[in-house]
Amino acid sequence: MTLADLDAAAAVVYQAMPPTTQQRWPLLDERCGARIWVKHENQTPVGAFKIRGGLVYVDELRRRGAAVPGLVAATRGNHGQSIGFAAARHGIPAAVVAPHGNSVSKNRAMRALGVELIEKGEDFQAALEAADEIARDRGWHMVPSFDDQLVRGVASYSLELLRAAPGIETFYVPIGLGSGICGAIAARDALHLRTNIVGVVAASAPAYARSLALGRPVSQAPTTRIADGMACRTPDPDALERIRRGIERVIEVSDDEIEAAMRAVYDDTHTVAEGAAASSVAALLQDRDTVRGREVAVVLTGANVDAGIFAGVLQGQDARGLRLQAEGSGAASRA
Repeated sequence: MTLADLDAAAAVVYQAMPPTTQQRWPLLDERCGARIWVKHENQTPVGAFKIRGGLVYVDELRRRGAAVPGLVAATRGNHGQSIGFAAARHGIPAAVVAPHGNSVSKNRAMRALGVELIEKGEDFQAALEAADEIARDRGWHMVPSFDDQLVRGVASYSLELLRAAPGIETFYVPIGLGSGICGAIAARDALHLRTNIVGVVAASAPAYARSLALGRPVSQAPTTRIADGMACRTPDPDALERIRRGIERVIEVSDDEIEAAMRAVYDDTHTVAEGAAASSVAALLQDRDTVRGREVAVVLTGANVDAGIFAGVLQGQDARGLRLQAEGSGAASRA
């Protein structure tokens, strides 16, 4: 992907939203002993970086003149919101498949965008398989969760960050299915920078870490209680290869470390980070001794965490029980 490719995709993004901020926070600098840039993708119109990929993907479909009677996608929430947001801008109906037990607030947000929300399966992979079948049955377009157009779109946040702070030595990026970190790699390479990119994986959703170690995709069921945006069971082979070529290393962070990072983000930046987003800060905190005195960056990829779960995390409570309570209250409200 050339710089011209990425700038063209960014121009599509900016028709719908402004660039997000990259900010230094003195308390976070003090906590880590480094000069830390925070990229605030938790401030987009859907509260997550994924909106950028959806906008570019749907725009490209339209540019190609493809007949699109409807769109189908699988999601844990943020990808579904991105497709719903982009589809609504073009007047295209969208159906999104999420696994049972998905975030209540993410489900509400998708419905508010006019998405037909369908709950199928016990994890993302099962929802993806169900979405493929629904797309075939309806004759609708199946939106993949990893694709060049999605990568081009989400790369725009890394372009913004790295142009604003080209001296960043290390950039910590969470890995879900891979579009965000592949976009960071593409942006760094297009700008001809030497920034080290560190992939962050939840230790309780280690499929990408295991696959990178073995050099081939391997499936492993995720068990994370807090980082649903990283709950990938089966890596995408194309994403895996791009990540393998483009990162310095990968760090695994525990759910306890992620929850501690959510509290740190709230205390130090006065903003909300969902579990997957806070994982970048958790990795940075693991690396505190290594990065001391250096210029580094993290991305807060989203803010979409259920209120009850977030409140409990701030109080030091276990998120798994809080999620079950949220699911119960959500089911009761729908009834």
